[in-house]
Amino acid sequence: MFKPKTWLRLVPIVSIGVALAYAGWHFTRPAPPAVELATIAHGTVESTVVNTRAGTVTACRRAKLAPVAGGQIVKLWVKEGDRVQAGQPLLELWNRDLAAQRDLATRQLATSEERRREACIMADNSKRDADRTAQLAAKGFVSPQRTEDARAEARARQANCDALATDVKRAQAQIRVTQAGLERTTLNAPFAGIVAQVTGEVGEVTTPSPPGIPTPPAVDLIDDTCLYISAPMDEVDAPRLKAGQPARITLDALPGQSFSGKVRRIAPYVTEVEKQARTVDVEVDFDTPPKQILLVGYSADVEAIIERRDDVLRVPTQAIRQDGSVLVLGKDDKLETRSLKTGLANWAFTEITSGLNAGDRVLLSFDQEDVKAGTQVTPKAAKP
Repeated sequence: MFKPKTWLRLVPIVSIGVALAYAGWHFTRPAPPAVELATIAHGTVESTVVNTRAGTVTACRRAKLAPVAGGQIVKLWVKEGDRVQAGQPLLELWNRDLAAQRDLATRQLATSEERRREACIMADNSKRDADRTAQLAAKGFVSPQRTEDARAEARARQANCDALATDVKRAQAQIRVTQAGLERTTLNAPFAGIVAQVTGEVGEVTTPSPPGIPTPPAVDLIDDTCLYISAPMDEVDAPRLKAGQPARITLDALPGQSFSGKVRRIAPYVTEVEKQARTVDVEVDFDTPPKQILLVGYSADVEAIIERRDDVLRVPTQAIRQDGSVLVLGKDDKLETRSLKTGLANWAFTEITSGLNAGDRVLLSFDQEDVKAGTQVTPKAAKP
């Protein structure tokens, strides 16, 4: 048996051993896992609908023009990138035969007008002669038959004058016919815009596109002063969309920027493309045109805002687990499970109606297997 004095001598030795063992365990144990946390705060939560495939910047007016008649290009007044005004000629086809017909019709009109003038002069003279004959007949100097003959002659001359006046109108109509034929060989801009593409050169033959056989247009004209976004939305979201709803527009060509807009039109039918989801095309206008130059065909994304709530308590949606709970940082940096009641939600934030308070810190990612309720962790970051 040990004597009391022996025990007293062992106590310091045992205490030192225990302290060294604890220190060794403390300094060699694994460090608590570092996790990413988010701080619960008030903010805006929106319920949105996003396009399923990339949308497109589209011009309000875009015309792929071709002459009404086919023929050889003899004049090309524009090139790609030129700005044109409404009614400005773009190209002209060979039309010397139609121009000759117009000249012929113009000369025929001049001849008809001269003949009408001659006939009307003769009609006026015959009328005066008939009046004089009637005065002489009243005095008995000529017979009544002579008076009737003079009046018949005057009426015949007047009828000839009227007939030649109609012939003048016919010649005028003939000029309009030939002029219309000439216009078919000239391609004019239907509106002001920029020439996007010109297909064909001087000397080449262009033809209008026959039914069922698409051919390149002679001139592709774009009105780039009016632009909107056309985006396909999933058919299941179509009942939630309405014209006039606010929307947010982002462009791949302008990263980090977003533009406000409004839904202008929802297609009245569902687009069905093989091996693709059925979608509904939605058109969105810019509230304020961007200062940057936008090119037609830019890819764009649209978020149609169905409902919006401001200054509500919110949590990042990715922090919510499948069972509707979150892991909250508690005492001694240990995680605790907290059940939530939520309201409005989108892919970024979810409204909290109960279960969390402002300032609470919740776990954002669940990709670490050793992180669960009761685990002591090291906060890595705090996101609002």
